Amino acid sequence: MAVSIRLRREGTKNRPYYKVVVADSRSPRDGKFIEIIGTYDPKKKGDNSTLKLDRAEHWIARGAQPSDTVRSLLKKNKARPAPAEAAPAAAE
Repeated sequence: MAVSIRLRREGTKNRPYYKVVVADSRSPRDGKFIEIIGTYDPKKKGDNSTLKLDRAEHWIARGAQPSDTVRSLLKKNKARPAPAEAAPAAAE
């Protein structure tokens, strides 16, 4: 089975919202999937995506092929510091 990491379209007309899913490459775009590993909102400015990087790496290590857009999102999320690291300890 060829597995891919790709976007699944959600939302309404003119208001797209995507979920990043791991799916069999033969299934339709909005069809059956194996696991949801993140979200992507192209209309939002700034940090418009969330990804479980550990799960993405897990699937890529097992041969899953990310789509071009997902590959770009992975690159952006790896460059962004983790939320725990970004917030300095204010309670000193």
